[in-house]
Amino acid sequence: MIEENIRMVDAVCEIIDARVPYSSRNPDLDRITAGKPRLIILNRIDQADPGATKQWVAGFRADGVATLETDSKSGQGIGRFPTSVRSLLSEKLARYASKGQVGRKIRVMVAGIPNVGKSSFINRAAKRKAAETSDKPGVTRGKQWISLDDRIELLDTPGVLWPKFDDRSVAENLAFTGAIRDEVIDIETLGANLMLLMKELYPIFITRRYKIEIASDANGFDLLAQAAKNRGMIISGGEYDLTRMAAVLLDEFRGGKLGRVTLERYSSNLGMHLTPTDPNPLQTTKR
Repeated sequence: MIEENIRMVDAVCEIIDARVPYSSRNPDLDRITAGKPRLIILNRIDQADPGATKQWVAGFRADGVATLETDSKSGQGIGRFPTSVRSLLSEKLARYASKGQVGRKIRVMVAGIPNVGKSSFINRAAKRKAAETSDKPGVTRGKQWISLDDRIELLDTPGVLWPKFDDRSVAENLAFTGAIRDEVIDIETLGANLMLLMKELYPIFITRRYKIEIASDANGFDLLAQAAKNRGMIISGGEYDLTRMAAVLLDEFRGGKLGRVTLERYSSNLGMHLTPTDPNPLQTTKR
């Protein structure tokens, strides 16, 4: 669908998740939309680490990529979208003006992975409910044109994931943020891996939220069990309900209740993402 309609638009607005800026970029979009001016929107900045977001924005702009930071829920930053688009297309608009086509509409394709906030962004930008929204991936099924004003039209497209994840950490980051359906993954392992990553990046957030003590040798399942104990999640036989605790952890992370978290750090190595310590800290084997 994107390939069929790319010739109809002047630019592409790629919406990514500010909590996982690298993982939430579909690598296929670079090929499919090649040659079109690109605006990258870091959405959900209200849930992301402000310092990390600043580094990502600086990195993108240093690479010559136009960016905009937004929060679709509150509308923060979205008011600057029309100006950003016109700045991105300033040369093309100047050519239109030289030909007397001053009132010609700008058409912008909105693309991104599932559950990254495309529809919420469009509704805020259009100042009305023009696109269906949900906290589950895969809601938008077909394309639709939405007019922002008499000068800009947006083409909303379904969220698209690429067919194979070569990087395990990318797949897990997308699962943490809800871009991949929970039904297709092991919830306990995912919760344990998120605990382990939070231990590496933001230990104070999980100690404060779940009243746990973090031993240096504690793995993700140890931390998940501590949190389940403190939350009173015990099943028959006195075992801790790790499945329930993992679901609560993921829900609270996605809802921003743990704090403002960014799971990837910008590196000047062409957008590669790095963690402060072990570059691959996630565990995949359940204890």
